[in-house]
Amino acid sequence: MMVLQSPAKLNLYLRIVGKRADGYHELVTLFERIDLCDEIRLKPLKDGSIRIRCSHPDVPCNSQNIAYQAAQLLKKGLNVPSGVEITIRKRIPVAAGLGGGSSNAATVLKGLNQLWKLKLNVPQLVDYARQIGSDVPFFLYDTSYALGTCRGDKITKVSLRAKLWHVLVVPRVKMLTKMVYGEVKAPLTEVKLSLTKKNDNVNILIHHLRNNDIKAVGGAFRNDLEPAIYQLNPRLKDLKEKLKLFDIQGVAISGSGPSIFALTKTSSEALRIKKLLTQHFKQVFVVQTY
Repeated sequence: MMVLQSPAKLNLYLRIVGKRADGYHELVTLFERIDLCDEIRLKPLKDGSIRIRCSHPDVPCNSQNIAYQAAQLLKKGLNVPSGVEITIRKRIPVAAGLGGGSSNAATVLKGLNQLWKLKLNVPQLVDYARQIGSDVPFFLYDTSYALGTCRGDKITKVSLRAKLWHVLVVPRVKMLTKMVYGEVKAPLTEVKLSLTKKNDNVNILIHHLRNNDIKAVGGAFRNDLEPAIYQLNPRLKDLKEKLKLFDIQGVAISGSGPSIFALTKTSSEALRIKKLLTQHFKQVFVVQTY
């Protein structure tokens, strides 16, 4: 039995710079790995089958599960005779913009690489990850922060020592990623990225993180999906505005939502705000950079 942690992510910065020829959007995003984790257990099966076990009602235990798809890709691609039972203990809210499913898939890829003794390096695993989902490659890298470009799946590790504290609120609202991106008004042309452009302030955000300037970090958060998210659910905009009334340094929606995170200076401030928010919301977490 192999037991692995499967962490969530936040998008501290997400800029849409255009629409690709393949139908996906061209992105610049800064990922932060956080210590809100699922647990993945991998148990070898001699009969060659792939099985999923999970008690969460919204997680499929069949081939629709993204972790199943990860295992199947490796098994078929490399003609692996062995099977595996994948047990997922969910702590990361499902379909919340936190990358829980993508993290599960990446964790299974890494775990099976060891369990099945495949000896694949990270670039080889990334080739499989890109076939599963745009967020999956990030979780293959052992890094707290990384820059994602192209579909968000081209990963560049960013070496930063900054440890951030967040209050994370996950409203019980379903936000389908396809629907959110469908609301985005972006040019239907290929866009070449230049991370040195003055108007591309992801570098400014990284600079503030490097200097551990928490107030400036919060002021540099960006998510170009927010107008589309508010179009689908205006109440999320109201929630974000209410969070601004607390003693926070910045607030944003992660990915395609509906999770909203607020940056605080200390853990004690985050815990104080969480205590107040739990009177109105069931899913409130205090999380830190992982």
